Amino acid sequence: MNEHIVKSYEDELNTLGAACVRLGGLAESQLGDAVDAVVRRDPALATKVLQQDDRLDEIEADVEQKAIRLIALRQPMANDLRKTMAAMKIASNLERCGDLAKNIAKRTLVLSEIEPMPALSRSIERMGRLVEARLKEVLDAYISNDPDRAMDVWRRDHEVDEHYNSLFRELLTYMMGDPRTITACAHLLFVAKNLERIGDHATNIAEIVHYEITGEQVSPADRPRSDDLQA
Repeated sequence: MNEHIVKSYEDELNTLGAACVRLGGLAESQLGDAVDAVVRRDPALATKVLQQDDRLDEIEADVEQKAIRLIALRQPMANDLRKTMAAMKIASNLERCGDLAKNIAKRTLVLSEIEPMPALSRSIERMGRLVEARLKEVLDAYISNDPDRAMDVWRRDHEVDEHYNSLFRELLTYMMGDPRTITACAHLLFVAKNLERIGDHATNIAEIVHYEITGEQVSPADRPRSDDLQA
């Protein structure tokens, strides 16, 4: 193959990966800001999260277009095809993480006008920081082409589920004990569920990274999970 063509092909693959990494950084930032907004009851920060969501959508669409163009014109095989498909799938999961962060921000706008519940805010913060760490770890695994690091995130999926289950019970206890807390607790329950779903997307990305690098599929059914309640 002509050296110029090979170089152009490599540049397209690298550009695709770079766009996916850029999307990952923005998704991380959106999640961190959404967690900070709900914990600090900060409507201005929540509004910032809402306003930046369109940028995630734009980059995800750009990754998809680049991947489709590369497949159509270059017809990549083996490792290159897995790399191309992985970027497109990871971008889709990251865009969804952005949507979930946006949902958390919307709840924050309501919660900022309700009487604060410090104990529950601390519980939300603990879960939020755990999910932030999982997303960062799996994106680092993608950047460093490290399947073992990705599988470490995959094996710890149940930790996020356990935090969600614990918070779910805590919220129910508050609602049963004092009906005046029902509105706030209901919004916090949605926040917790959105965080749990972001954790699931981080685990999805871990599976994609593992397959991209090794060519071996990981069955979602084999994920370590908390078998407790899953609302």
